[in-house]
Amino acid sequence: METGGSLVQAIRKPTLTPKAIIHQKFGSKASYTVEEVEEPTQNGCPGLAILQKGPCLYRCSLDLPDFTVVSGSFKKKKDAEQSAAQIALEKLGINLSADSPTAEEAWRELIARVKYIFSNEFLPALHPLSSHFKAALRRVGDLNASVPASVIAICDGKLNNLCKIINPTVESHPLLVLSYIMRAAAGLPELVVGAEGQLSIWRKDPYPPNVIESSISQQSDVAESITTMAIYIPCSPEKAVEPVILNISSTGYYFDVIAQILGLSDANMVLVSRTIGKASSETRFYFAAPKSYPLDMSSDLLNAKVVPFGGPLNARASSLCGQDIYGDSILASIGYTWKGQDIFHEDVTLQSYYRMLISKIPSGVYKLSREAILAAELPLTFTTKTNWKGSFPREILSSFCRQYRLLEPVFCVSSIPLKVSSELSRSNNKPGVSESADQEREYTNENESVDVDPKLVVSGSSFTCEIKIYSKCQDLILECAPNVLYKKQNDAVQSASLKVLSWLNAYLKDIDMSLEKEKQLANVFDIKFYRQIFFKEVVKCLSVCNCQHNETLGRKEPELNGVVENDASYINIEGTDSDLCPSNGSLLCVCYSVSLVTKGELQKELLESIEEFEFEMGTGAVIPCLEAVVSQMSVGQSACFYTELPPEDLVLAAAKDLANALAFLTSPCCLEYSIILLQVTEPPEDRMEQALFNPPLSKQRVEYAVQQIQEFCATSLVDFGCGSGSLLESLLEYPTSLETIAGVDISQKSLSRAAKVLHSKLVMKSDFDAPCRSIKSAILFDGSITDFDSRLCGFDLATCLEVIEHMEEEQASLFGDIVLSSFRPRVLIVSTPNYEYNVVLQKSNLTSHEDDPEEKIQSQSCKFRNHDHKFEWTREQFQHWASELAVRHKYRVEFSGVGGAVDLEPGFASQIAVFRRVFLPEDADGLKDEDSVWQYKVIWEWNRKWKKVF
Repeated sequence: METGGSLVQAIRKPTLTPKAIIHQKFGSKASYTVEEVEEPTQNGCPGLAILQKGPCLYRCSLDLPDFTVVSGSFKKKKDAEQSAAQIALEKLGINLSADSPTAEEAWRELIARVKYIFSNEFLPALHPLSSHFKAALRRVGDLNASVPASVIAICDGKLNNLCKIINPTVESHPLLVLSYIMRAAAGLPELVVGAEGQLSIWRKDPYPPNVIESSISQQSDVAESITTMAIYIPCSPEKAVEPVILNISSTGYYFDVIAQILGLSDANMVLVSRTIGKASSETRFYFAAPKSYPLDMSSDLLNAKVVPFGGPLNARASSLCGQDIYGDSILASIGYTWKGQDIFHEDVTLQSYYRMLISKIPSGVYKLSREAILAAELPLTFTTKTNWKGSFPREILSSFCRQYRLLEPVFCVSSIPLKVSSELSRSNNKPGVSESADQEREYTNENESVDVDPKLVVSGSSFTCEIKIYSKCQDLILECAPNVLYKKQNDAVQSASLKVLSWLNAYLKDIDMSLEKEKQLANVFDIKFYRQIFFKEVVKCLSVCNCQHNETLGRKEPELNGVVENDASYINIEGTDSDLCPSNGSLLCVCYSVSLVTKGELQKELLESIEEFEFEMGTGAVIPCLEAVVSQMSVGQSACFYTELPPEDLVLAAAKDLANALAFLTSPCCLEYSIILLQVTEPPEDRMEQALFNPPLSKQRVEYAVQQIQEFCATSLVDFGCGSGSLLESLLEYPTSLETIAGVDISQKSLSRAAKVLHSKLVMKSDFDAPCRSIKSAILFDGSITDFDSRLCGFDLATCLEVIEHMEEEQASLFGDIVLSSFRPRVLIVSTPNYEYNVVLQKSNLTSHEDDPEEKIQSQSCKFRNHDHKFEWTREQFQHWASELAVRHKYRVEFSGVGGAVDLEPGFASQIAVFRRVFLPEDADGLKDEDSVWQYKVIWEWNRKWKKVF
């Protein structure tokens, strides 16, 4: 259930970290030393005979002038450093958990802060605001030493935080900070002066010469002038956005240059927006304040109001910034930073502007992360972490929330036991956050991959994730609770994030949709949103773009490919068919380029090209027409096709030469795509099977084994090639007659995982009515299944499921001989892929070849279900192999399978042979002691009698 703990963490007021406080107090005198440490591994599996390598851990030593402290061990270096700093603070008697100041206390601190920044001590300090003060000293005439109040508002984070404590609405109305700064300055008449109705402050008495000299000496020599590119965005949507050049001399102040371009005589009347993009960015909007700026100078601190601005709203600038921008504005990346005294600047181009514009919706963020604006699309599904390319859904969702000044997303992950999750999968009931959830964990985003909490993970559990998004005012905006279970916690988080992003994508492209369509869309993506708050926090910023005909946001994209699917003459595929064709789930690598082409192909302008671009087929990771064409190609072939123009903003965001692209767009043109299919990597076997079978084939094989156990009342079972113990683990979820289970494999890594899983099931689950209660002993061996070990001789039931195809055919035959002649179980179950069923799984056409069947198999060898398969047999080959074994070793054999049907071509997806031993009088004596052969190494052993020992 929701505890609210993480939400409180997400909305807490800004506080300094322990390391930041140590830096404030000690500066360079604090020295951190981080070292890697090794600690005993707690594998949670007593008796495991495999050395376990623990995670990489770090410990930090913090040296201060008077003492040294050492942190505990952490997975991340930064956590070790913060821990050391926290220990030092506790030793110093500094309590970080002290209550936040009241509004009145914050007001007194605000006045003290303003007093400090105009003091002699502040001017030489390494602070972005002190650099502005030094630049203001170079201003001439009446403006000398005059500092724009907007500069103080944007450069000093402490002032902003204090204003937010005084009045939380500052978060939504950042210009309110100006009112508080001017009122604080008015309370310091002995130190500073502020002209009535103006937005500037200066010291009443000049700085002493020695202070000025020491401050100027810190600055390095600079060039005669600084030239940087910015963007001029007129208030009128009819006027074009255009680039401008900012030329700042070495003795000038860049605010004066910006004021001049905006048509202002006084830079003190330039207002500045909050940053665009990353918090560390210096990209901001600059715009003019009215001649008489309306400040609320009343004495009511908590209820200071935003006085109506009175000017026309700049819709394009406001949509990018997330706050109201009035009149003409300049978008520039320039300012002073903490890194030095010199001015920082970088060009903001028209392409930058259009890229910022398309990043306002999730699909745009994904396109930019892939640097494939005209080819990539936000995928419809999250399949695997390996196949996902570009920014992960969780990262994109966090970025979206930051763009719209929302709190970080809150994730609530529920762990559901295997038995419960199976029941939920068979029903349509929403798992959500119910009594069936074993544990829940709520946390906020941290700009990194999800770390699985070991306490949350219960062996055999499934996961579901619920997401909630709040405004800065703590209002719930939307929540998403998908009715889907995942085996991995990270998959649940990423998939739920993708659902939210997909809904946002669809909604923000059609914000004027009907209420009925709005409801249907929310149901499709399992979204519940609060319309009024959502419109206020998100849609309001985008709705201003609706009046612009050439903007991407707020409108549907036109159909990109009417011709590709309906008119093959527009597609030109060249090259020899290599038979290596893509199918759903395949990972493709293509080389492509996109160009603007005028009618008749008289002129061409390259927009975008990538030499190696990977994407997963069938997930919607590329534009539809591109996937439609690639699906008709084979490796080595090239193709060329044409599409209608997408929204103009996408073209301009991708263009390498914006001037040429704009010239092309003035005449009829289209996009030309040129593609070469470089590589096709087939999807893993389990992925292909899961797409077609419910329940998956692996579960169907388990159920088949359970059926055989119950039929023969088997009390002992050995799994040859047990791997990570998936079969043995699954069998423990069913009530059976089994008392002894064993597993053999050559992979110690897999056996280690199997031991941990079985231990958690057998030891930790002590319920009297648990399905695994009948099991009295379990053992895992390290060894080859082609070697004999007498300890596994004479078991009631032996299984070898989907193993022999990973061996050479000669080894598979050797295994058959060893197990039936030496181990001699009463029943042996062997399963292996039916090669003929690959036609269905891979959508290939095996019957199109008119050659000999053996030649057909050889020509299709690259189409095995798994790259590790050494062979895959047809039904005829498998039955021939099994029948010969049965005759040779006095067994009867029957054939069956799972996935598909025996009377429908091409048979079962997974074919099964069940060998039953024919009992003879000489079998009664069994194996004699002198015949004992121990070739396997015991990796892990458990006995119910030993349970209390652990």
